[in-house]
Amino acid sequence: MSEKICIVGIAGGTASGKTTIVRRIKEKFGDDIVVINHDSYYKAHDDLSYEDRSRLNYDHPESFDTDLMIQDVKKLKNNEPIDMPVYDYTIHNRADAIVHVVPKKVIIIEGILILENKELRDLMDIKVFVDTDADERLMRRIRRDMVERARSIESILTQYSETVKPMHEQFVEPSKKYADIIIPRGGENLTGISILQEHLNLVLNQRQ
Repeated sequence: MSEKICIVGIAGGTASGKTTIVRRIKEKFGDDIVVINHDSYYKAHDDLSYEDRSRLNYDHPESFDTDLMIQDVKKLKNNEPIDMPVYDYTIHNRADAIVHVVPKKVIIIEGILILENKELRDLMDIKVFVDTDADERLMRRIRRDMVERARSIESILTQYSETVKPMHEQFVEPSKKYADIIIPRGGENLTGISILQEHLNLVLNQRQ
């Protein structure tokens, strides 16, 4: 008999601290965890030029191939491996590579809009929303995108004002109401992270 798999959704605004929280959970549970990022499921746009791709709204639910992600999460939950797509932020498109993902006891789904989609949401056993101040998130995003994604500060601020902020207000923030656990201040909230870790530990023990 195959063991039950626990699906944990970690949502929140851009640069809210989701990745830090995922890293802390992985440090505690190690090889029992695999992480699936919604960003990996951005739709491919091979038909568009780089300039056209750079102008797309990447914070709208329609920019993701969430149907494919749902299929993959269902497979993992059924103890089947998947080939997860890879997204390259520097070219605003999917890479040719894939990542082979083997099911683990805990599967973390991470992304800004994962609680917005009901079908995806209903696959989760624990739903978490990381709630961080907007100014703090913007500062973190500027630092991250300049260093990790080779973006200029002008392009970051333009994208933030034209798509990131309005999409956050329209889709991300309203999805907070579906969360079982809300962690204010993101990765700085060690108490909140500890509570989540203990809750996850309890869930795993109950499934053994």
